[in-house]
Amino acid sequence: MIKPVPHVGVMAAYALADLGDENTVSLAQNESAFPASPTALASAKEALGKTPLYPDPEWTDLRNAISEIHGLDPVNILCGAGSMELIGCLVWAFAGTGDEVLGTEYGYAFVASAVAQAEADYIQASEFDLTVSVDEILTTVTGKTKIVFVCNPGNPTGTLISNNEILRLRDGLPSDVILVIDQAYAEFSDGQNDPAEIFALIEHGDTVVTRTFSKAYGLAGLRAGWGYFPPEIVSEVRKLLNPNNISILSQAISAEAMRDQAYMKDVVAKTEAIRDSFAEQVRALGITVPQSHTNFVLLCFENVETAQAVDSALREEKLLLRGMGGYGLGHCLRATISDPSVIERVLCVLQRMRP
Repeated sequence: MIKPVPHVGVMAAYALADLGDENTVSLAQNESAFPASPTALASAKEALGKTPLYPDPEWTDLRNAISEIHGLDPVNILCGAGSMELIGCLVWAFAGTGDEVLGTEYGYAFVASAVAQAEADYIQASEFDLTVSVDEILTTVTGKTKIVFVCNPGNPTGTLISNNEILRLRDGLPSDVILVIDQAYAEFSDGQNDPAEIFALIEHGDTVVTRTFSKAYGLAGLRAGWGYFPPEIVSEVRKLLNPNNISILSQAISAEAMRDQAYMKDVVAKTEAIRDSFAEQVRALGITVPQSHTNFVLLCFENVETAQAVDSALREEKLLLRGMGGYGLGHCLRATISDPSVIERVLCVLQRMRP
């Protein structure tokens, strides 16, 4: 019998959301409630004529678009098949057997998978009120810690810590520990946290920021993400990236989506309006909902049994939220913000379950 290498053999596959059948409406994957920029999608027509060719391995136009909007040095920008690829390659480049990678209690679960692939140890610092605690992270760091991951805003919690807390964390970490700030949902919080303050940390040589086109830009299906890296880290991570990782179509559409900031900001504003109205109505039913700074909300019930009963009732109506048992939050369901008509269907089920 053919056997895998031992550390792969004991790994569990990364768990994706249950999407139900073709008649199910999924609110489980934090996809955009709105389509991508029409201007961006129009760019696909020209790109289709280039499909006999391999994609640009330097992501030149995409890098330039990101640089133009955020005022960054394109040399320090890496692009990946979603931010997941960048996170994985960063872990594999800088952590191995005997090393520790530190995340937080409710941090992005893919990091644990990437750490297992590197044969390193994944350690989690406690969160308080479903929110990252800088003090807990600093207390949990050891001499074996190589990388610290902070998801801000958080997933699956939706909570946010300030830039001042991020800066305090960086100041408190040893200079040989890489701080990775996963900002997959940052477009929903950029109005509160100035992104330039965080991007400036790259100049210190020990911090990485990752972002994605999957959420606010409505391009989850194109698998495009990006990160801002210190030069010393860029060169090492680049070795592990697939040299043709982002297709011609994805690069073209993502570049134009980045340039169409007005459209993206309008999507964010509309999403936030639906989100905040939904959260307010859910709280009126006696269900706890932490303030969200993302395109989803976390519904916290009294116990696991209640969450499971609500989940079953929603499934009967062909509505699928994301159960949070894998995060140790079995009493919670995560709901992606969707079309108002779908949100209304979810509310009807919740109201029926809590007369």
